[in-house]
Amino acid sequence: MKKARYSLLPPSASRLAGALVALIVGGAATGAAEPLRVVATVGMVGDIVSYVAGDRANVQVVIGSGIDPHLYKPTRSDMIKLERAALVFYNGLLLEGKWSDVLTRQAARGKPTIAVAERILAGDYEAIQEETALDPHLWMDVRAWMKAVDVVADALAEHDPENAATYRANAAAYRTRLESLDDYARNAIASIPESRRVLITAHDAFGYFGRAYGMEVLGIQGLSTESEAGLRDIEQLVALLVERRIPAVFVETSVADKNVRALVEGARARGHDVVIGGTLFSDAMGRPGTYEGTYIGMIDHNITAITRALGGVAPSRGMAGQRSDVP
Repeated sequence: MKKARYSLLPPSASRLAGALVALIVGGAATGAAEPLRVVATVGMVGDIVSYVAGDRANVQVVIGSGIDPHLYKPTRSDMIKLERAALVFYNGLLLEGKWSDVLTRQAARGKPTIAVAERILAGDYEAIQEETALDPHLWMDVRAWMKAVDVVADALAEHDPENAATYRANAAAYRTRLESLDDYARNAIASIPESRRVLITAHDAFGYFGRAYGMEVLGIQGLSTESEAGLRDIEQLVALLVERRIPAVFVETSVADKNVRALVEGARARGHDVVIGGTLFSDAMGRPGTYEGTYIGMIDHNITAITRALGGVAPSRGMAGQRSDVP
């Protein structure tokens, strides 16, 4: 004889409880799950993760707009975000400077921690080396960053195989957009008179850009902004500006502009007028919610500013007509 079931809840509450249980069970049955909690150190990495993951992840970027990752010191809040994240994506190659050891320890403890640029170099992409350091700024070559899309998609698919097809479809769609950006870069830079294809910036962040698109690149500081520019470095660049009649130099959003302005003043003192051709995005993207706050937007902005300042042909609003007048 079966025992009767009794509920301590009133009929209305009992029905509500049953509905909640059905909803929870139904959600589990259909595979519904909370979005993955993902942390990315810099925007260029985080933007890829956001596109590839879509609504399957909540992506937090720690080092924001206008902040130099070479000098960034992680806060207690950052450490909490790392601990709570299901996956962590970072550039690697010491871009994150003082945070690099923390990220390495996270990986050693078993946290899925993916150094995107380092995985690209594990393939057939050739790094640029300066003395004993590898250049970490791979995102300046759009074709290199297409490989980063694959790195991100593979890591997400491995962690969440049920949604692997979604990640790979999103990655394919994003790569198509990057192919258009790369075509724009090649055509725009090729329109600059050959003698003027010289890019001088605050620090040496554009080496991959120069190699990919056929420009000579010179930075006042080295690969990391932790290095100091000497008077001799500035004097040598001033001499080059004057001798080769370079019309423009560029400042960066995440680096102080005093050294670049010293170049302008030095060239002027020697009878050659040089202008600041624009503010480029190097180690950080633009403000969130703006076109330049996306990877495609930051690179489009850079290409357009460089091309126009050095005498090439590019639309003032950029490839997609969305470029802002001011970073």
